[in-house]
Amino acid sequence: MNIRLSRSVLLRGLLFWHRKAAIFTESVIGISCFLRKSPVGGYSNSSGDPTMFEKYWRQMGDKATVVIPGWQHISYFSDVTNICWFLEPKFAKEVERVHKAVGNAVTEGRHIVVGTGSSQLYLAALYALSAHDLTEPVSVVSEAPYYSSYPSMTDCLKSGLYKWMGDARSFNKEGAYIELVTSPNNPDGHIRRSVVNRSEGILVHDLAYYWPQYTPISSPADHDLMLFTVSKSTGHAGMRIGWALVKDREIASRMTKFIELNTIGVSKDSQLRAAKILEVISDSSERAGSSAEGESFFEFSYNLMSERWKLLREAVEHSGSFSLPEFRPGFCTFLNRVSESQPAFAWMKCERDIEDCESFLQGHKIFTRGGKHFGVGTEYVRISMLDRDDNFHLLVKRLSAIHI
Repeated sequence: MNIRLSRSVLLRGLLFWHRKAAIFTESVIGISCFLRKSPVGGYSNSSGDPTMFEKYWRQMGDKATVVIPGWQHISYFSDVTNICWFLEPKFAKEVERVHKAVGNAVTEGRHIVVGTGSSQLYLAALYALSAHDLTEPVSVVSEAPYYSSYPSMTDCLKSGLYKWMGDARSFNKEGAYIELVTSPNNPDGHIRRSVVNRSEGILVHDLAYYWPQYTPISSPADHDLMLFTVSKSTGHAGMRIGWALVKDREIASRMTKFIELNTIGVSKDSQLRAAKILEVISDSSERAGSSAEGESFFEFSYNLMSERWKLLREAVEHSGSFSLPEFRPGFCTFLNRVSESQPAFAWMKCERDIEDCESFLQGHKIFTRGGKHFGVGTEYVRISMLDRDDNFHLLVKRLSAIHI
């Protein structure tokens, strides 16, 4: 009798908290759209805020809702037997599951290290891979155009362990180095491989965009150190959760030590929410097409990206003032068909002797990020493909109206 009563009370309590969570969520939905302000009269496209995915998650209703009572997850520790002692087992399980469902990365024989976004994991990797007894910092390089935050993140604290040395193609310094391989690449969307290829080099593979909505999944990535993030895989940038798949136990231990020194672990609440999101994605992938699940997350996202790239290419062609990169289709093992590359960012070039594309577009009330931030010329800009529908359609309209 007491057991039945306790279960009844528990169920009523959970229902109450689900309703409270839903009410609170609805109360802030109307506010969220106004948190990021654009320049007066203009359209800001300089960030990669992935708000495009809101549409899918609204359709999911409370399937991805997580309720955490106030007394839970108070301790610093998650699993003291794990190298990454603050890694929530549920999150680790769902990371392995989603990679298996998608087929984009090998998880067997890897240690999972969780971080506050892949940005923290990037710094943790630099710390772990740098020799702490050298007389000069280890060189850090990446092929241009490279992710615009690599230089500033690398040199922010003026570390004596590592130093940003720019474009991997022009790197000729002797000694140890770390090469960052971002594939698909941010900003241009191309598949990347290492460039320097010397025996003293160590590779870090940033695979934030190696998901079916952006590029054909050709085979599971199998590298020594791979970085992923929920920001671009699921759209939950505000969750601030990323993970690394690390082959070497000692490197995983050093990365964990960096995060311990930096933030004494990673939010358990964020990990559990991320685990639930990944669980919903894996469920939708494994049961795609059934009446209960409907369209999978990756099918939905792929179709949305496909439509957006179609609209952008039409606008660029209509204007005649710009050009976009071309990509070869490839067979996607996840979608089980030939699919297109449709990157999260469009790497656009201004034609017709426009030397400073960023400034030119700013004059047309389109605010982008120019090529100089990515280690190349000012004739290029990066445009995000991940904004909300209204903003994206405004971008397309304004680009289409530019004629020289």
